[in-house]
Amino acid sequence: MQERTMSVRLIAALLVVICLGFVPVLAQTPPYKAPRTPDGKPDLNGIWQALNTANWDLLDHPARMGPMVELGAAFSIPAGRGVVEGNEIPYLPEAAAKKKENGEKWLSSDPEIKCYLPGIPRANYMPYPFQIVQTPGYVLIAYEFAGATRTIYMNSKLKSPSDTWMGWSVGHWEGETLVVDVSSFNDQTWFDRAGDFHSDALHVTERYTPLTANALDYEVTIDDPKVFSRPWKMRMPLYRRLEKNAQILEYNCVEFTEELLYGPLRKKPSK
Repeated sequence: MQERTMSVRLIAALLVVICLGFVPVLAQTPPYKAPRTPDGKPDLNGIWQALNTANWDLLDHPARMGPMVELGAAFSIPAGRGVVEGNEIPYLPEAAAKKKENGEKWLSSDPEIKCYLPGIPRANYMPYPFQIVQTPGYVLIAYEFAGATRTIYMNSKLKSPSDTWMGWSVGHWEGETLVVDVSSFNDQTWFDRAGDFHSDALHVTERYTPLTANALDYEVTIDDPKVFSRPWKMRMPLYRRLEKNAQILEYNCVEFTEELLYGPLRKKPSK
């Protein structure tokens, strides 16, 4: 009887404390704080990779047969959840028609097929790892696909001398987040194999935020008034490669595309 009375009193006391708002939220944990580099900034050094199907299609998509019947399931298109906020890309009407045409001609038109530089943000969610090397003045990112690289100039006011495939990246820190402003793109890259594209007016804002020691939250804002009716966002985690011998390997895909690109130009023997 005494134990029951004590239990009732304990419950009553807890209810009073809850009503007064004095109970700490036990499930709430403090935000993760990453290890620091010598200059006191969050340490993003390492080899990272996205584990999703965004390179196939940024939006929700079902599994379906691939472009070559002979390959069967070996090159079929896997199902995937979208990475775009609201699962909608706000194309202008004419641009939507171009996107549809791109998707239909993907196998001959996607810049990835030709081993061209992948652009930003696509380079970060292709099915290949990339390495971040961080210094106080610069952040270098080396991508395995096509040997692509980019330099993020920290707190810089320098301007790009010309438009490029990978754009011009300027970064700064906002607490735990590396914010990168990317501009000066050409119009030659796509966002995915579904034909999502942009113009030379593309402006990308990236946010890299450590979630744990082995995961980053990667958020991207896309702004291109020539193609889209408003800015839009995509978001995904990036994971650290944990193998003891993890490294960026050589993937010189140019030699794999020579016949595709230059075969039709081969001089035909005279009769």
